[in-house]
Amino acid sequence: MAAQKIGFYGHVRQYHDLKAELDGAIQSVLESGTYVLGPRVKQFEEELARYCNQREAVGVNSGTDALWLVFLALGFGPGDEIITTSNTFFATAEAIWLVGATPVFVDIDPKTRNIDPKLIEAAIGPRTKAIVPVHLYGQPADMRAVVGIAKKHHLRMIEDCAQALGARGADFAIGELSDAVCTSFIIQKNLGCFGDGGAVITDNPEIATAVRTLRNHGSLKRSHHRLGYNSRLDEIHAATLSVKLKHLDRWSDRRIAIARQYDAALAGSSLQLPSTHPGDRVVFHLYVVETDERDALQSWLDAEGITALTHYPIAIHQQQGFPWGRPARISGSLGHTERSAARVLSLPMYPELTDAEVSRVIETIVAWDKTQVRAAAPAAR
Repeated sequence: MAAQKIGFYGHVRQYHDLKAELDGAIQSVLESGTYVLGPRVKQFEEELARYCNQREAVGVNSGTDALWLVFLALGFGPGDEIITTSNTFFATAEAIWLVGATPVFVDIDPKTRNIDPKLIEAAIGPRTKAIVPVHLYGQPADMRAVVGIAKKHHLRMIEDCAQALGARGADFAIGELSDAVCTSFIIQKNLGCFGDGGAVITDNPEIATAVRTLRNHGSLKRSHHRLGYNSRLDEIHAATLSVKLKHLDRWSDRRIAIARQYDAALAGSSLQLPSTHPGDRVVFHLYVVETDERDALQSWLDAEGITALTHYPIAIHQQQGFPWGRPARISGSLGHTERSAARVLSLPMYPELTDAEVSRVIETIVAWDKTQVRAAAPAAR
């Protein structure tokens, strides 16, 4: 009998694990008759702010909107430059373009695949207004180093935390060193709703008020103070997120345990494994390995009923039509970014994976790796 497939996402299993709680939360919203910016959104915002040890959280329509609305709240626009990385999901740069500003891409640290702080100062110019480090794959960026540069040059700092809610550095918390944190709640995230959703988390009440106004047509209490947009977190999403937030640390612990299994079993393989900073709590939104034979490994896994995906196989600056008729600037070489994009493969990683499934993924990779070793061995004389 063929082995059961191992999918890449576990959100259906997660739903079944929490079905009674989630169904009850959704039913309560449907019975309430209040579906937009009601008490569940307010409750979740308060819970999320407490979880992140910040004063304010503002629910919005998506992680993209979270970035975009923060940039608007801070007054960024045409002529301004914002430093970030090309090794991220397109939305990080897209939000910069949406406000009319210019993204400036710097290379990554090849070990962590996060923005390399040593390269940031060379990218700073007279129009630079902010730095946007991305906590890629659930690993905190080197925030102490980045914030030192931001303070030296009087720059704003906004964290793209779409993949790292619940992570923290060895000597800092997410949000502690920045103006605002932007996160996403699309279903495949570590904390996901049943659709699109996002939030801005901040200790700055002025930023929170501005984002609240912008998300709701420029209005706070039925009076429109400015031009705004429609970017509101729905009540049903907020209610389900409140249910799930209580489980987030437990889920993160399970992700970390799975990552340790991968680390231990694949340490002697030909794969480049994730490299983390000592003391960081990495919440492994994705477990990403690198190999020059990425496509071969992905096909091998697929043939064995195991789904592995690529995040992100084409860096933003390499995508077709870049920069889409909008301003962009590349600072120095992006060689590490380009090499990583060509080699990355994400292994199954979600809390609902069983130990047996993790073992099967490992055994399948070890078997593939042995074929690579044999292929590379010199012919016997």
